[in-house]
Amino acid sequence: MSNNNKEKNDISTCSHSNVKQDSGFLVCQDCGLIFEDNIAFEEISSSDFLSNSQIDYERRIKLGDSKATQDPKIKQKYEKIKTLDKWFKDYKSSFTEQKKTIDLLKSYGIGLNIDNVKYQEIKERYLKYNKYHRHTYQNMVIIFLAIVWMEIKDTTHIRIEQFIKAASELGHKINKKMLNNAMLKVKRTEKMLKKYKTPNELEKEIKNKIKILFQKDLNNIPYEKIKLHIPDKSEYNKLKIDMQLIADKILNKVSYEQIQNFNYKAFTAGLIYYVGQTLDNRKIFTQSLIEKSSKFSSTTIRKKFNFLKDILGEPQSLEI
Repeated sequence: MSNNNKEKNDISTCSHSNVKQDSGFLVCQDCGLIFEDNIAFEEISSSDFLSNSQIDYERRIKLGDSKATQDPKIKQKYEKIKTLDKWFKDYKSSFTEQKKTIDLLKSYGIGLNIDNVKYQEIKERYLKYNKYHRHTYQNMVIIFLAIVWMEIKDTTHIRIEQFIKAASELGHKINKKMLNNAMLKVKRTEKMLKKYKTPNELEKEIKNKIKILFQKDLNNIPYEKIKLHIPDKSEYNKLKIDMQLIADKILNKVSYEQIQNFNYKAFTAGLIYYVGQTLDNRKIFTQSLIEKSSKFSSTTIRKKFNFLKDILGEPQSLEI
């Protein structure tokens, strides 16, 4: 009996200042009183409860994050989120994170044919689009991936489904329809921008691209492949310079109207073969050798060669 009276006195005299949540109820830690749900918080000194609850909540979050990052799969997702945040801050100017994305695609076996020349072309196309169409971050990611695909699709054996799968695994939300729509947007923008250039400017631009690519593809042919025909390596280097001079003179004879609708990369492959056939030894630069260098089929190379032959005549009879 005395114990019951003592307990009542303890409860009545308790200030209920040490209240915490226990098993879904608010319980005074001093006297053990369980409060009703409708008890007003202002009747209780709840500041300690709220602050302790917030600290405990933050501690659980930090602990959960710490455990999560110890899981390799979850840690990889965290790193992707950090990369995407950097990508978003970086996409208007320095292009650093976009280059990292290209490198990551290469680690998946995608875009292995992207060298410094092609990288600069991707960067130029992307920043030009971004100059006139600044959209949300996610939309610009898709535009960037579309430009990458447009640059590599004609010279790679990778299917578009493989490209999309690799991009998705890198954390980019994209599908085939989104990629196709983005490519159409890029093409429409570039077509619009071309309206503001004169034919002479367009001709100079595309021919400069052909000259750069001609040199690159020619340099991709290793000396070991032709040393049976040219024993001296210095002679081979001199020959490549002479071939570039011949290509420049040939381009002066070809009008912009004749090549404006061509894939200039495929045209360049045919041009290398045509120039190679102007040499005294026509067996040095074979179609199969140029095919390995340019990544275009022998059929495509032959078509562009025949096109040049129709305009300029037989290579052996070329006068420049």
